[in-house]
Amino acid sequence: MKSNPLNHLNLRFNEKNLIPVVVQDNNNNDVLMMAWMNKESIERSIAFGNMVYWSRSRNEFWLKGATSGNTQKLISLTVDCDRDCLLAKVSQNGPACHTGQRSCFYTSIS
Repeated sequence: MKSNPLNHLNLRFNEKNLIPVVVQDNNNNDVLMMAWMNKESIERSIAFGNMVYWSRSRNEFWLKGATSGNTQKLISLTVDCDRDCLLAKVSQNGPACHTGQRSCFYTSIS
């Protein structure tokens, strides 16, 4: 039986078995969005090659772009030194934000 590559990483999920993921454009390093993943959404993203998140509001998997067409092809997925946050580098097709903005980070506060 093939071992799961996630098992040896000792990822630190929160009390709801979720881990935050910062999503970055592979072409220009722009930060596009932040979302949540669980173990299965990580596995699905790796298997499918497209980003799959966990929707906390809908309590279900969310294949980015399934309804909008604004897909995110997974280029790389890394974990931070504390093993409690992921960084996904993606090839973004269309806007990343549900508002139609390229990035979810478009409102300046300072």
